[in-house]
Amino acid sequence: MSEIITIANQKGGVGKTTTAVNLAASLAVAEKRVLLLDIDPQANATTGLGFKRSDYEFNIYHVLTGLVGIEQEFSEQNRDYKTILKNKLATIRDSYDYIIIDSPPTLGILTINALTASDSVIIPIQCEFYAMEGLAQIFNTVKVIKETINPKLTIKGFLPTMYSAQNNLSKETVADLKKHFSNKLFKTQNCEDGFVIIPRNVKLAESPSFGKPVILYDIKSSGSQAYQNLAHSIMG
Repeated sequence: MSEIITIANQKGGVGKTTTAVNLAASLAVAEKRVLLLDIDPQANATTGLGFKRSDYEFNIYHVLTGLVGIEQEFSEQNRDYKTILKNKLATIRDSYDYIIIDSPPTLGILTINALTASDSVIIPIQCEFYAMEGLAQIFNTVKVIKETINPKLTIKGFLPTMYSAQNNLSKETVADLKKHFSNKLFKTQNCEDGFVIIPRNVKLAESPSFGKPVILYDIKSSGSQAYQNLAHSIMG
């Protein structure tokens, strides 16, 4: 049984693409069949894996529009515009154990398509002062999609990212998440407090410039270990 997981947060710079790329790679190293789907127009997941957009004639834009133009496909007159991606993925999902979708840093139509197609969503939360702000918006989006289009959609979990043990704000953010959402944090036996937390890590930051996920760039780094813990938590 395959699982489709969207990585989403309307805030930029929270580690969304980093999570999509490195979760997908860690699941693949665990011998799972994985498809990483980059629907962010910035295409950072694509370039972060060493692919050049200019080398390819077709991309996800053409999958979503069927070559007829995104304005027509995504117009309000097209009642199925929210389910385009879901219908496309239905034809291939059984070929994979996991499909990971990297969505744009907005809650627009592309993200709505991703959430409509997904079984669950992972929400990366940067360990910073404004970390908890804006969660109501994505909660509401998930709630509306669940009630109207995709009743199986769930929040798989919150993922603290860019954590620094020397930073009090990082500690406070994690403490807030544990207080309010402990049942939605990813569990692991490989760290002291039992939860998966993605650290600030030089190797994790460097790896996209080499076109590699961190597990192929430096498997022993703390960033690599954290994403392997996340993959193992998701696999159960």
